[in-house]
Amino acid sequence: MEKKIYILAGGPPENVPDLAPYAEDKRAAWAGVDRGVLHLLKQGIIPEMAFGDFDSVNQEEWGWINRKLQHIRKFQPEKDETDMELALMWAISRNPEVIRIFGATGGRLDHAFTNVLLLVHEKVLQFKGKIEMIDRQNRVEMFLPGTYTIEKIDAYPYVSFLPLTEEVEGISLTGFKYPLENRHIVRGTTLCVSNELIRDFGTFSFSSGILMMVRSHD
Repeated sequence: MEKKIYILAGGPPENVPDLAPYAEDKRAAWAGVDRGVLHLLKQGIIPEMAFGDFDSVNQEEWGWINRKLQHIRKFQPEKDETDMELALMWAISRNPEVIRIFGATGGRLDHAFTNVLLLVHEKVLQFKGKIEMIDRQNRVEMFLPGTYTIEKIDAYPYVSFLPLTEEVEGISLTGFKYPLENRHIVRGTTLCVSNELIRDFGTFSFSSGILMMVRSHD
């Protein structure tokens, strides 16, 4: 079992953060999704697994992928799941402590929304480890009811909490510029957008619903 699994999807490369710090993590295994495989290879990262229909790569690129990788799961373009969903379900089946997803946003809005909403897939919510989606400006996580402590990250100063269920009840924020105490928020509200941590650590809690946390910078 790996400690961490990192997945690079096939989103626009300009929206992918610098992968060099993650590539240095020897405890992580990599997976590539469609053109994300090429982006990894160009950075000298050979993924353990590749997923995709690969209809967006040419014959030369496909040959390169075949020479470099031992494990490739190639699918027909017409299927019930996206390549990203198949890669994420594979990662969950490995039961790592952390899954990080890159290259899943930017480009087509339907793809970006679909990828973010994968974080509320039933199997994702049941997963006991940490799943995080990261691009150049944002880090996204989903949370079930409970109490959580987060560390201040100077590179991502803004922290937003968005309800993905119709309601989120009992939300409290401590250590934030705009604290809250036992509030009830509904889907579509902007009450918890663009907050900031004013201490090294902050705490948030809620009693019901599903909450998306987005940490971002301008």
